[in-house]
Amino acid sequence: MREAKAVELSKISTRAPKDLNKADIKENVLPKMYAEIDELQNLLYAEGKHSLLIIIQGMDASGKDGLVRDVFSHVNPNGVVVHSFKVPTGEELSHDFLWRIHAKVPPKGMIHLFNRSQYEDVLVTRVHDIISDELAVKRMKAINDFEQLLTKHNNTAVLKFYLHISPEEQKERLQERLAIPSKMWKYNQADIIEAQSWDRYMGYYEAVFASCNTVPWHIIPSDQNWYKCYLVADKILKTLKSFDMKYPGLKK
Repeated sequence: MREAKAVELSKISTRAPKDLNKADIKENVLPKMYAEIDELQNLLYAEGKHSLLIIIQGMDASGKDGLVRDVFSHVNPNGVVVHSFKVPTGEELSHDFLWRIHAKVPPKGMIHLFNRSQYEDVLVTRVHDIISDELAVKRMKAINDFEQLLTKHNNTAVLKFYLHISPEEQKERLQERLAIPSKMWKYNQADIIEAQSWDRYMGYYEAVFASCNTVPWHIIPSDQNWYKCYLVADKILKTLKSFDMKYPGLKK
């Protein structure tokens, strides 16, 4: 995992280092990490002084849904909310592009996960020539200001993860959606069409990493789900521990 500023995604590995013990991480390390996240999430909720916003971006079939399920299926659902941002509705389009995003940021004591986010408004919109480069630059500045508002003035930590898969891995996963019955419900012809714009997406993601790094991005090699979950869980744990939280005493 690396923090992203000016990067070339094609030069960053999408796989785990060969010397890592996959079996040990899956069978021993990850269960302990998930249990610790559960404990810290309960403490976050009880203390009510901090909040955590987790932004998950990645190409289709990069494993965004699976990441949310694997890392957070062990925590109290009262303290975690997932928001998936689809194509904007008519009402959402009648407001500024951050209007629907700001309404979903976490209050104190909560963890909110964005499965896709405000970054779609400077990615998809550019790939399909919906907005100009000039407007995209203005939007990225607004995103930086928005994230600074959360981190500097609202006690909200923001973690931004890009799930980095190879085009070959994406192709294999999309083909599985046509062949495996339990995955067929995920199939969408639009995903195949979007995959044809891979190079454009990579270019615009690199522009996002270069321009929207006031809150750093973390590039997560994601061809292997166990390694993806390990890196993300580790960063979440370190962030929650940095809050230095304590359970409140008896109310008077």
